[in-house]
Amino acid sequence: MNSSVVTIEARQAAGQRLRERVFRLATLAAALLVLLLLGGVVLSLVVGAWPALSHFKFSFLTREIWNPVTDQYGALAPIYGTLVTSALALLLAIPVSFGIAIFLTELAPAWLKRPVGVAIELLAAVPSIIYGIWGLFVLAPILQAHVQPALIAWLGPLPVIGKLFQGPPYGIGVLSASFVLAIMVIPFISAVMRDVFETVPDVLKESCYGLGATTWEVIWQVVVPYARTGMIGGVMLGLGRALGETMAVTFVIGNAHRIGSSLLAPGTTISASIANEFAEAVGDLYTSSLVALGAILFLITFTVIAFARYMLMRLERRALSNV
Repeated sequence: MNSSVVTIEARQAAGQRLRERVFRLATLAAALLVLLLLGGVVLSLVVGAWPALSHFKFSFLTREIWNPVTDQYGALAPIYGTLVTSALALLLAIPVSFGIAIFLTELAPAWLKRPVGVAIELLAAVPSIIYGIWGLFVLAPILQAHVQPALIAWLGPLPVIGKLFQGPPYGIGVLSASFVLAIMVIPFISAVMRDVFETVPDVLKESCYGLGATTWEVIWQVVVPYARTGMIGGVMLGLGRALGETMAVTFVIGNAHRIGSSLLAPGTTISASIANEFAEAVGDLYTSSLVALGAILFLITFTVIAFARYMLMRLERRALSNV
């Protein structure tokens, strides 16, 4: 009887070891598959972009011209539009997202937290093309009739930043695209900030209140320092969303391959250029130039994510050293 029990236990142990080994190999294969897919994407982008990069060399990054008739291409205007619209979108979205997250976690009454939180999350589920249509038919006319004329009148004459707000009020342009992008990334940034603010221990805030601190002091001296790493992660998530957005930007940016000194002028981004022209690209050099734009966008996004990860690692190390 004892020998049969030992045999059964040995078989169970062997079966458990086999299942553990299979599970470990399956998870390893899944992880390697991600790296394989990433390597395949990089390889396909490099192969597709190589004819254009070898033909134009470094001038592909420094030229503004984009003329399919003469097969002359430069990526400077799309790169400029991508970086400027994303930076302006974050400049507009971060204060609003921070305010939403603080209100939902620290100030809102209990009956209002859930409806507002659900509404913010629903904004993230709206398709980007809907934002583009709304931006073209609703936001752009409002900007053209009310906002842009005021910016031209009040900020245009200023000596330093005046050039950014000069020219006719088209309604569409870099500033309009930035507004749409800001509205699109607000749900992502605010949701992440809200979640990290909720992880702040109540004992820390209650202790600060017990010492006589105001709500403002608790937010800036307890909540923000404790959740700083997560806040940066949320901002970088929004930046990645803004860098790669395509359809919404295509509707409202004007799709002009030039760099204007004014934010009110039409422009273009890398993703908008690819979406507009890839289906009509004729010739190997034209197609390769569009693939090269995709490779540049991949490099920009990868660099941003890597830099964000580096910043988060430094913040974590600093926090551990302070402890």
